[in-house]
Amino acid sequence: MNSRPLRIGIVAGEPSGDVLAAGMIAQIKQQHPDAIIEGIGGDNMIAAGCRSLFDMETLSVMGLFEVLAHLPAILKIKKNLIAHFDKYPPDIFVGVDAPDFNLRVEKALKQKGIKTVHYVSPTVWAWRENRIHKIAQATHCVLGLFPFEEQVYKKYQVPYRFVGHTLADAIELEPSQKHAREALNLATEVPVMAVLPGSRRGEVAKLLPIFLATIECVLKQKPECKFVIAAANQHRYTFIDNFLNEHAKALYQQGTIVLVKGQARQAMIASDVILLASGTATLEAMLCKRPMVATYKLSPMTYKIMQRLYKAPFFTLPNLLANEKLVPELLQDEVNPQNLGQQLLDLLNRDNSALVQKFTEIHQTLAVDADKVSAQAVLDLIPHA
Repeated sequence: MNSRPLRIGIVAGEPSGDVLAAGMIAQIKQQHPDAIIEGIGGDNMIAAGCRSLFDMETLSVMGLFEVLAHLPAILKIKKNLIAHFDKYPPDIFVGVDAPDFNLRVEKALKQKGIKTVHYVSPTVWAWRENRIHKIAQATHCVLGLFPFEEQVYKKYQVPYRFVGHTLADAIELEPSQKHAREALNLATEVPVMAVLPGSRRGEVAKLLPIFLATIECVLKQKPECKFVIAAANQHRYTFIDNFLNEHAKALYQQGTIVLVKGQARQAMIASDVILLASGTATLEAMLCKRPMVATYKLSPMTYKIMQRLYKAPFFTLPNLLANEKLVPELLQDEVNPQNLGQQLLDLLNRDNSALVQKFTEIHQTLAVDADKVSAQAVLDLIPHA
């Protein structure tokens, strides 16, 4: 057996990928404590043992047109990253989500003879199915989070492995609202709404003013309600804190609105209902067994293009996993305070036990020890591992 330490390149482009990659890195480190793992990651990956060569925040942009302003910086990172891995070739490279960036890096490295894995399937089942050919050119294997994805990979004979989702392993089937409220110093008897305006700077800037106006709408009907806004990281925390001090100082200072950082899951579990930007957060909300209203706003041009190309019947993960509309999902002009406020009040006032049961059933299908399975899938592709 080769005695030199494993070298693994890895790139995550946003907080959700940072969480997935961190769990996988921890499992690899258990088997190979001296493994050299480097690339681009956030706080979780760094804590697990990854050396981040660039700031992940630069890659954390979404939207066909929204990315243009950041393109020069992103292209520079891509060029420097490939040059680094050309000089210090890893045994394998893992691109975690961020397909527009990672698939290009993977293709360049694969052409140099480096094994590549893409962790988190691009949404080829929802739009631009022909991307599967680019995926095949770029990777040796795709690690997928959801069972329904495998069908399209089989159709094109592209190597795919369902690994489940690390959040499904980490979150209890019956999370304790009481314990979460104690942790956040929230009273047990008041209604609580968790508010998650997103992890990317652009989506927070778009949604936070609307979410704040929604809070004001709900307060007219439920003046006793408390609202916990969860910031994804320090960048988002600073932005939201400044915004609240400027636009909702009284509600913020008196504790009607509470801002937390790095405690999104506790905020969700503590809540009775959740208002959030669509994305991985909807999956986490489902695993926390809380009713939610999911929203998204894209630039008008991006939205027009997506309307033509997107073929899936839903855009939120709970609905896609159930193949039915379990949670309200609102887009573009539907995302306004009156709509959101009414949907949230409806959820607060109804019995959600049947919804919780559906969420529990889906949770069980995703809990397959994702960190261990994904780590082993990566190691299986390295001959001397």
